[in-house]
This record gives sequence, C-alpha cells and structure tokens, in this order.
Amino acid sequence: MKNLFLTAASGAALFAVPATAQDESARSEFFNGFYVGGTVGIDTTANSDESFVFDTNRDGNFDNTVRTVAGANAFAPGFCGGNANANNAAGGCSSDEDDLSYAVRIGVDRRLGDNGLLVAGLLAEATKHESTDFTSAFSSTPASYTIARGLDHSFALRGRLGISPGEGRGLFYVTGGVAYGKLEHDFATSNTANSFTEFDDDDYQLGGQIGGGAEIHIARNLSIGLEYVYQTFEDEDYYVAVGQGTAPLTNPFLLNGGGTNLRLANTDYDLHSFKAGVNFRF
Repeated sequence: MKNLFLTAASGAALFAVPATAQDESARSEFFNGFYVGGTVGIDTTANSDESFVFDTNRDGNFDNTVRTVAGANAFAPGFCGGNANANNAAGGCSSDEDDLSYAVRIGVDRRLGDNGLLVAGLLAEATKHESTDFTSAFSSTPASYTIARGLDHSFALRGRLGISPGEGRGLFYVTGGVAYGKLEHDFATSNTANSFTEFDDDDYQLGGQIGGGAEIHIARNLSIGLEYVYQTFEDEDYYVAVGQGTAPLTNPFLLNGGGTNLRLANTDYDLHSFKAGVNFRF
C-alpha cells in the first residue's frame, strides 16, 4: 500500500510539472507584444459647481458680485448646468450633449514574473471627442448667458497593469497616465446691449486619465475589450470680457470700473469615457 501511494504521488508530480509549463507556454502567446487598435465610446460630462464667477474691477480675481444701481445682485435668478431655453430662469435649461468618441491606439504588453500572470503595458492614444458641456446664467434684465465647452481632440500616454489568469486569453487591468487636449469654447447671450469678447476660446491643456478595463483574445492576433477612463483637464484660461456696447453707464456690468470679465466657476473639465475596442496584435 505504501508503495502504491508513492507511485501515485510520483505520477501526479510528473503530470503537474508539464501542465504548469504548458499553462505558462500558453500564456506567453497572449498579451505579450505590440498591437494597434481602435475604440468607439460614449463620453459623458462630469462637471460640478456649474455657475459663473465675475471680475467687475478687472483685477484678475473672479470674486465680485455684479450689482445693479440699487445694489441688488444682478444674477439673483441664478444658474443652471445646461443650455438656456429662454432669456429667463423660468424657461429652464436643456441637458448637456453626451456624444460619441473615436480613438486609435498603439501599444505594447509584456508578461512579468516566472509564471506570467501579471501583464504590464504602455499605450499611446489619439481621440476625437463630440460631447459638449453647457453652463448658463440668468440676469434680472432678463437675459441669459451660456458658455459651451468641449474637448475637440486629445492625445494620451498611459501605462496599464493587469492580471491574466488561466491560459492567458483574458486580461483585467487598471490604466492611468497623462493627456493633452484641445478645449473649445463658445459663448451665447440674449443680451444685445453690451459687447462680449472671448479670450482663449480654443486652447490646448494638460490633463490626466485613470481607469480600468477587460480584454480577451478571440484569436491569436485579435483581441476585443471594454474600458472606462476618467479624464480631467485644467480650464482656467478662458473668459469673456463684457464691455459697454450700446448699454448706458448705469448698466450693472459697467458700474465697478467700466467693464466685467466672467468665466466658469469650475475651472476643471471632467469627462467619463466608456469604450469598446478591438486590437490587432503582432
């Protein structure tokens, strides 16, 4: 009986070694080399504190209140996170425009460690974006003021680190890195008396990205995946200079120095991206 157990144990050990080697060999066939690919996704804006701030004395600090001759807050009707439907707050606002994004990417993956369970990679990506974020303000005139902004295109360099269990066809990973994108702005108002001049309405900004995803090989040289990326960009350069135009000197924008600068209170542009993609691997 003792000899029987020894024989069985020896046989199991001999079987286990080649099986482990076989698993490691199979893993090395996947997520271990260069690839090119593309994604299609949905971008949704994720911006809070959607209101305007004002610099009525143009000292560079947006910490003033636009007041009427009587001293009342000219923007007491308030703000909304959307596109104004009318020239007054009662008309409300429509929603932001969430839309598609399209990306191309090139990258490389490498398996780490003796068993190859971990995968580390680096990718470069170029993306075209279509979504638009709106913020509107209402004055007691009444009049509406709307700033629209969106990321036109962006370039990103991200690392990723994940685990690829079993024979290695699947990968679960986290990703993060830097991004550089072109933010575009537009301004609209129902106020036809004052003049309005935009500054830095098209501007490249540095940002960051972080997210995660899952990918699976459906063939030796072909993989598909799902990915989520949160990205944020600084947006503190854009503002609108309000001048006299045909308005009288009693106009609220003119009472504290002859003009007012306005911009968004939230100087970050944030975006959630949900992507589906395909990669061709070499």
